[in-house]
Amino acid sequence: MPDNPERKLRIDFHVHLGLYTYQQPWVTEWIRKGHPAGYEEYIQRYNDPEVFEELLASEGVDYACILAELSPITTGICTNEQVQEFCRGRRRLIPFCDISPNQFPDLGDELRRKVNDGGFRGVKLYPTYQHYFLNDQRMYPLYHAAQELGIPVLIHTGSSVFKGSRLKYGDPLYLDDVAIDFPELNLVMAHSGRGFWYDRAFFLSKHHANVYMELSGLPPSKLMTYFPELARNTDKVIFGSDWPAVPRIRENMDAISALGLPPDGVENIMGGNAARILKL
Repeated sequence: MPDNPERKLRIDFHVHLGLYTYQQPWVTEWIRKGHPAGYEEYIQRYNDPEVFEELLASEGVDYACILAELSPITTGICTNEQVQEFCRGRRRLIPFCDISPNQFPDLGDELRRKVNDGGFRGVKLYPTYQHYFLNDQRMYPLYHAAQELGIPVLIHTGSSVFKGSRLKYGDPLYLDDVAIDFPELNLVMAHSGRGFWYDRAFFLSKHHANVYMELSGLPPSKLMTYFPELARNTDKVIFGSDWPAVPRIRENMDAISALGLPPDGVENIMGGNAARILKL
């Protein structure tokens, strides 16, 4: 992997399962709008991990990070166990757990169990949906454990359209404390501060060696508008699709490749940076 040895890895750092244990109806309707007719059949088809791996292969994706989500009020529930089972024995699929401070009393020990016993290789945080600031001291045991385990932390930053979201928790500035206090912990900003805070996300990724931007949910055609100096920061940027909300994985990868960035920068964004922090 990849099939063509001259092409470097293509990694999608941001993929959800199509079928949750429970999904709020407004989320389902919003995702359906981005799909052609036949959305239900599409989601059912790719709920089979073998078939989903075939989809990734057809889209040119070598690895995908599959994200659990425990946000019952705002979006829904995709359990850690669901993700664990979906990824089991699948070479392309990398499981990320969700450990919400609203549900687990000891975040550090819980993360250690998820990684050491459950095989998870990263953790996804949803502060906008679960209502906490990233520098909340409740989160520090989790950051300590993640740094100790050597796994990345992917964080929803920026806005959200879903009911119950609290946008103040999406400000990436709160990662400044975390980046300083845990200098060996790789922190990845999903959506790169979408909406309000593109400039903050870009600055934080330039300022801190352990902070990365991730591009899920952002139209490739707008990236140079959002980040005019993107070409100077390609060693700190990671591709993500937000599938199934954004089903056009290859189309988005091709569009980013056509932005006029340096060829080595494109390779960094498409997989090189992710491969490094995932230790692939």
